[in-house]
Parts: sequence; C-alpha cells; structure tokens
Amino acid sequence: MARKRKELPLLKGVEITGVAAEGKALARVALNPQAPDEKIVVFVPYAAPGDVADIKIDKRRHSYAEGHIETLVTPSPDRVTPRCEHFGICGGCKWQHLPYFEQLRWKQQQVEDALTRIAKVELPAINPILGSENIWAYRNKMEYTFSNKKWRTWEEIKSGEEFSDSPNALGFHIPGAFDKVLHLDNCYLQDNLGNRIRNFIYQYALEHELDFYDIRANSGLLRTLMIRIASTGQVMVCISFGREDDRVIPALLRAVGDKFPEITSLLYVVNTKLNDSIADQEVRLFSGSDYIEEGMEGLKFRVNAKSFYQTNSPQAYTLYKVARRMAGLEPGERRGDAPLVYDLYTGTGTIANFVARQASHVVGIEYVEEAIADAKLNAGVNGLANTFFTAGDMKDVLTREFIAEHGHPDVMIIDPPRAGMHPSVVDVIMGAKPKVIVYVSCNPATQARDLALMDSLYRVTEVQPVDMFPHTHHVENVVRMELRE
Repeated sequence: MARKRKELPLLKGVEITGVAAEGKALARVALNPQAPDEKIVVFVPYAAPGDVADIKIDKRRHSYAEGHIETLVTPSPDRVTPRCEHFGICGGCKWQHLPYFEQLRWKQQQVEDALTRIAKVELPAINPILGSENIWAYRNKMEYTFSNKKWRTWEEIKSGEEFSDSPNALGFHIPGAFDKVLHLDNCYLQDNLGNRIRNFIYQYALEHELDFYDIRANSGLLRTLMIRIASTGQVMVCISFGREDDRVIPALLRAVGDKFPEITSLLYVVNTKLNDSIADQEVRLFSGSDYIEEGMEGLKFRVNAKSFYQTNSPQAYTLYKVARRMAGLEPGERRGDAPLVYDLYTGTGTIANFVARQASHVVGIEYVEEAIADAKLNAGVNGLANTFFTAGDMKDVLTREFIAEHGHPDVMIIDPPRAGMHPSVVDVIMGAKPKVIVYVSCNPATQARDLALMDSLYRVTEVQPVDMFPHTHHVENVVRMELRE
C-alpha cells in the first residue's frame, strides 16, 4: 500500500524579501514550528519584494522550498499592473509586475551576487546597468506554435460551461504542458505588425478549416510561425507546415503576401520530423528575398530564417559598443596600430565584423558551420578583407599551431552559450595569454565560474551589465580582464 503523501503547508502572512534565479522572488521562513530560528528559502513566482502573502508550499526540499501565492494580503508598494492580459500564464515576461527601474535594480544585484559569491575574485566597482531604451515592442524576432489543444484556464474548466470558441490556438507553449498552447490576441514584445500578421493567419486558418498541429499524434498541417521585423523596416515571415500540400500552402502564403505588402521575405518549411526545429530543414522562398538586413554604423548584416541575431536590435548595438570599447577598439584608430583580435564563439560573426574596421585582423571561431557561412557572407557584403572565420570545436581549433599560423591575439572577445566555457577551452585561452579578454555573457553565474578559473593569470578591470530583455530576469554582462604582470 502506497504511503499517503504529507500535505504541504499554507504559510500565512509571508513577506517577500528579494529576487532569485529564473525570475522568482524569495522569502525566508521557518517551516518547523519547533525551531522558529531555522529558516529556509522559499521561491515564489510572480511575487514582488515587499509583498505580504499567504504562500502554499508546492515542493519541499532539505534546504529550500517552492510555492505559489494563494492570497496576496498586502501588495508591495513597488507593484504595478502588468500590461499584458496573459501575465502569469504564458511563462514569459515574468517581471511585468515590477516597474522597469526596479527590474534594472534587481538585474544589477543579480550580476553583483554572481560575481561576488561564485567568482570570489577581486572586482572593481560594477558599472550601473545600461537599460533598454525600448521596453515594449523591442524584439525583432518572435516564434509561435500552432496547436489543436488550446490552453484553458482553471476558471474556464471549473465553470462547467461548454467552450464555444475554437479549440485551435496560435501562440506560446505553456510551461510544464508541452502539448498545450496559449492562444494570443496580443503580444507587446514586437511591433504591432507582428500581432496583425499572426491574427490574420489564425483567422484565415479557421475560415478555411486548416488543421492545426497535434503534437501528441505528430500530425497536422500548421506547425510554427516565425516573424522577424528588422530595425531597417524589412519583414520576414516563415511558416512551417507538417506536410506537403500543393494547393493549400500556396493559397495561404499568397493571402498573407497580398494582405501585408510590407513583408519583404516570405518563406516556408515542410517539416515532417518529430521536433519543431527548422535548423536541419530546407527553407523555401515563396516571394521576396530569402533574407532581411539589420544595420549598424553603416554595416549590413544579412539575416536568414536560420540565422542568429540578437533579438533587441538597438540594445545589441549598445552591447557591441561596450565590447568594442573594452577591447580598446574605439572608432578612429589606425589599422596599423590596431590589435589582432580573436572572436571566440563568434556565431554569425556579428561582433567580429563590427570591430573589424578598428582591428588589424580578426579571427572568428564557431562550432556551427552554417553560422560561419553567414559570418563570411556578412564580411563580404561589408567589404571586410581583414577577417578569417573557421568552424570547429573550440578546444580542437584553438591550438598552438593555429595561433602560430594566424597570429598571437592581442585581444580575445569571448561570447559563449549560457553553459559558459568548457575547462579545456579555458586552459587553451590561458595558454594563448592575450593581453586583454572581453567576456560577454548571457549568464552571470557561469561567467563568474569561468572568471574564477582564469583569476591566476587575469584580473578583472571593468564590469558592465546590459539589459537586453525588459520584463524578464535575463541580463547580459560584459567583463574586461587584463593579463597580470
């Protein structure tokens, strides 16, 4: 006979005191009445520091617990009304209930906590975070999912009423429910043109009785929708279909193109495999160009359906200017006096091409071959003859022989994925001993771990947080390190 699970407690009048990882807030409470001084951390989503709430514990571990707000007794004075009607359901924009200046304060704190508690290295005063000029409609790329299983709220389900609307949805996956999609009428993260395009496609699909994808059965016509709106005004729409259909697909695409003549790149994919990724799929051109362009200081960056480009275009420019300044590559420097730069994890070469005009030479290394093809293309488009890009595993490419062939780096710019760098890559970088390292990171915790690994040879001389994603807990951080004497 299975042992009955112990009912987890409801904690009355808990004060939320701070913000933790993954955008959750935290409180410190005593769960054992016999030991009131023994407090553990409780993580609570969608809470704000200063809230007083009744918290229902959902999960209990030895050193922490997780819970949710059952009743908000006294709202924090810092709380604001979220703009989006989907706040708290879709899983994105978890900080909409905090004013933007408070979001920036907690992101700054997140960086400071990671570098002091994890890195434990000598640090200069951390620069104030650079906030985003646009906090709405800032994303140049949005991805949506079609589903024949629309997410229903508990209130709708408990009402017992029959649902009169369509069971089909076009929107975001619900966290923890892989086969359910929250249907969206509005999303405030991209220009409203994105909403109009998405809603038109949804209504067209309903009116023409097109079948939405069933992720459990792996069947259906309509799978995913990607909309990119560049800072140049160019627009890309790419629809992914679950099967070939020579009649329906062209008709839908033609209707979209006719309704929205501002679309400069109209693409589609027929994806019959089990996952939604189009990285290994053929992207087919229906009309316009197969790419759009982003612009930055006169440079052009071609972005295709598979390309990576920072999703906040104006803030990407801010981020790259910070990296360039820390690298000592300010505009106006003479090429002959400029350093040789290695750009590790270069991706599509955006940073490498951005700094190339102030460098004697730039070497970009990236694991993904398709990204390197984009990097070479963009170097050619911009007439940059002093760049070299190559694909391969960093620890295998960046060897003594490679450095002997391509030159010893004066500066290394590093922008690894969220997991940070493999220890063997850190060893290779330290073996190369560039005078300056500029470390760009989307995860201050793994960045802090890597800084600790390099502390014996490098000292941190500047730290600059940059906010790329308002209303989320994510933050970019740029660190300058100099070789110790």
